Amino acid sequence: MTTLPTSLPQPAARGGLGLILALGVTQVAGYGALYYAFAVLAPEMTKSFGWAPEWTYGAFAAGLLAGGLAAPFSGKLIDRYGTRAMMSLGAVLAAGSLYALSQAREPVSFYGAMIVLETVSTLVLYDAAFTALTQAEGAGARRAISKLTLIGGFASTLFWPLTTALLSVYDWRAIYQIYALGYLALCLPLHLVLLPARGGPKAVTAHADRPNDAPEAYLVGSARTRAFLLLALAFSLQGFVMSAMSVHMLTMLQGLGLSGALAVGIGAMVGPSQVAGRLVEMLFGTNLEPTTTAWVSATLMPIGFALLLVSGTTATLAGLFAIAYGVSMGLSSIVRGTVPLRLFGPAGYGAMLGKLSAPGLAIRAAAPVAFAVMVERAGLMPSTILLILLSGAAAAALFVLSRYPVAMTPAPVER
Repeated sequence: MTTLPTSLPQPAARGGLGLILALGVTQVAGYGALYYAFAVLAPEMTKSFGWAPEWTYGAFAAGLLAGGLAAPFSGKLIDRYGTRAMMSLGAVLAAGSLYALSQAREPVSFYGAMIVLETVSTLVLYDAAFTALTQAEGAGARRAISKLTLIGGFASTLFWPLTTALLSVYDWRAIYQIYALGYLALCLPLHLVLLPARGGPKAVTAHADRPNDAPEAYLVGSARTRAFLLLALAFSLQGFVMSAMSVHMLTMLQGLGLSGALAVGIGAMVGPSQVAGRLVEMLFGTNLEPTTTAWVSATLMPIGFALLLVSGTTATLAGLFAIAYGVSMGLSSIVRGTVPLRLFGPAGYGAMLGKLSAPGLAIRAAAPVAFAVMVERAGLMPSTILLILLSGAAAAALFVLSRYPVAMTPAPVER
């Protein structure tokens, strides 16, 4: 692939390290409370309502579907009003949604709270945070995105054991109330004080204000369309796998014969593996094209699942799976932010991320329920093979993207 020249303008960060650290804290808290806690609490929710597990996971799926539908709209709001306003509003709404979920007593209120929770999460999680960094640093946001995801990788490592420990003392409703209060108290001040206000730097708005200049810097026409479709396909397939595993990894590992405590320990290895992969990318991968990082890292995911197919799965093999899966998952978060920035540019970046999320919303939303049903009816072996095929297809799509010849001309350098 022909690369963009390295002479693109690199505006100074408005928030620098302070902005990255603040967003890192809010991403750990956000993914932990809004996303990862569900995997631990779902069985207790099912017991308290007295219904089949499919109803609990169905609410999560409905929430993911609503979040996917809302993503393009949320991206436009963030582009228009800035991340300070929208992520601060999102923090208030997310905390309120967590509390509402804790108060749900019947299916309608439970499903409603879950749908609202996943919808407002589009205002506070990675897509919004990547946009904040892009508004602060423009086309030079790649390194900042890598640093942010380096911190964000600790979400599952912290919140799976934390939620498990809290569950030994409190019920799932009290835990969500604790998370609601903690999330609001921690994240709202950080969003209000340190995030970029409306507008972003000159380097970002210059292209937005002069649309005739923007096509000269990034993909246009049929090349842009093909790149978008390949990215959307890869992100959607990976989204199915990661959505399914975010809910079912612990039960999957236990189904392979590991004890509950060991399964939690293996699952907790995913977080440090994400961090390790991101650290290597930050230190040594900045000279690589983002599309190269994309397909190489994506290939690790099917390799990791293949380890689980080895007969007589042991804790060692499960640990190797967690490492391979974690590294791949960790780098996929960077890819999700850096590849669109590299190919399409910083103008309208938030909306672009939302559009890339939208095509696979039904796939990601259906993943928890579909995987649960498949495991129950077909067993773990065929279900794991499906994960290998889907993650392998995503890697193939990213490989094609990295090899597709496209014409890019440099952005005009402002003097």
